[in-house]
Amino acid sequence: MNRFRWTIVGIVVVIIAAVGVYFGVNNGKSGTNNAAGKRSVAIITDTGGIDDHSFNQSAWEGLQKYGKSAGLSRGNGGYNYFQSNDESDYRPNINSAVQAKFNTIIGIGFSLETVIKQSAQQNPKVNYAIIDDVIPNVKNVVSVTFQTEQSSYLAGVAAATASKTQKIGFIGGVKGDVIDTFQAGYVAGAKSVNKNIRIDVQYANSFANAAQGRTIASAMYANGDDVIFTAAGGTGNGVFAEAKALNQRNTAANKVWVIGVDRDQKADGAYTDKNGSKSNFTLASAVKEVGQSVIDIAKQAQNGKFPGGKVVTFGFKQNGVYLARDSMSANVWQAVQAQQKRIESGAIKVPVHPKSYASVQ
Repeated sequence: MNRFRWTIVGIVVVIIAAVGVYFGVNNGKSGTNNAAGKRSVAIITDTGGIDDHSFNQSAWEGLQKYGKSAGLSRGNGGYNYFQSNDESDYRPNINSAVQAKFNTIIGIGFSLETVIKQSAQQNPKVNYAIIDDVIPNVKNVVSVTFQTEQSSYLAGVAAATASKTQKIGFIGGVKGDVIDTFQAGYVAGAKSVNKNIRIDVQYANSFANAAQGRTIASAMYANGDDVIFTAAGGTGNGVFAEAKALNQRNTAANKVWVIGVDRDQKADGAYTDKNGSKSNFTLASAVKEVGQSVIDIAKQAQNGKFPGGKVVTFGFKQNGVYLARDSMSANVWQAVQAQQKRIESGAIKVPVHPKSYASVQ
């Protein structure tokens, strides 16, 4: 009987200890996870992927910086990305992020507008952001836009000033309001330097088709265009590949140029010419600080100040867009800086929509 009584007591003690350990862990480690969860952020990429050398990569680089500064680890409860290889991946990726209980979910690119809006309406306690589009009247969504027409105008100034042939090109990804700003600004900037310059405008109808980007670039360079501005996400990688191949076979006198987009793409323009001389063909980069916008949104959510229901715009004044100098000569850079001052003063009103999508004579 005594042995039985002590057995019961022992079982009770084990149970109490187990309960104590459970609550101790729950109030310690698990509590930390809950706190981290409130700071957790996920991005849903567009089809270009996080290594597109463009806006998806910029977003991921920004998120990694935020995660490090916030003391978070990659994964659930911290920060992560969900790769979209096709538009059909958008919805399941967002659903996966919701199920993983990320506190803030950011859609990278206007193509995610519909699914972000629907998910936000279904999950009102989750913070959402859409990059490059506006979702009005949804309290848990912040819309982030960029005045990319401003930096694109300067790209046009740089292209027209640097061009020897006075024939330049523009390669867009998919036609729409966002890419309109790149084309409109670029054409206006180039025309401000030379109203008779020829601007070849073409679209790849994809942000993830490097082969198509290279094919278009090849035809443009063969036609005498010596500067191409690409606003096409991962498709632009093909433009860089074609420029590199041409420049490696040519001398510096016959160099062709590329103007990068979204990130500073100077490193992508490094090459060695036929004479063994190292050089660079990235004339400039029209930078859009997607990464910084991700950091800003994440920090505001972390501090309980998520700007849901608002439209946040980044332009010159907010240091959200700029033209990186890269390989511009002194006279080209001087022309660019002069025009930026005129835009900032209001003397120049940069258009946001092109007059047409056809080549501009």
